[in-house]
Amino acid sequence: MIQYPKGTIRPSQTPRPTKRMERTNHSGRGMFLENLLNQTNQVYLQKQLAVIHKKPTPIQIVNVDYPKRSATVIKEAYFRQPSTTDYNGVYNGAYIDFEAKETKNKTSFPLANIHQHQLEHMDNCVKQGGIVFFIIYFSSLQEYFLVEASYIIDYIKNNGDKSSIPLSYIKDNGYPIFLSIQGNLDYLPIVDELLLK
Repeated sequence: MIQYPKGTIRPSQTPRPTKRMERTNHSGRGMFLENLLNQTNQVYLQKQLAVIHKKPTPIQIVNVDYPKRSATVIKEAYFRQPSTTDYNGVYNGAYIDFEAKETKNKTSFPLANIHQHQLEHMDNCVKQGGIVFFIIYFSSLQEYFLVEASYIIDYIKNNGDKSSIPLSYIKDNGYPIFLSIQGNLDYLPIVDELLLK
């Protein structure tokens, strides 16, 4: 069943799952970071700094229940094609494309979180001159990093037998991102640095 949100939820209002819920329900995994980025991107749009949106996942609806118009429920759907990345848009005339990933690991980022079709899409965007990156949230450490896609792609190519990327590699090749006083994840200053490269 797919339900669409009726409004924006602030990350501070998003309930954190309990230990018991985490073992049995993985449907909300990664939603904290996405809610935070959606809120941040909304602020960027309101301030006319950037136009960056969450990409909708292309689905084919097969079965819908219409008990009444205000309570329509999608009963069955499937993915038409694999999704590429989570976000894209434009900032200062540059194409921006990035993936948001969240992990509970304290020492590494699991590569199982990244799919081959996402890497291929990101590599193609890099070749076209886009600003392409990952925003990775280590929830156990409460740390956020922006890592250019090229570093992740290179790591995977050169260390294909590894199941994860060490946190030390991410710290050495990425940029820490800090929450603003307003509670936004202000990543555009780092994108400014990438544009100067």
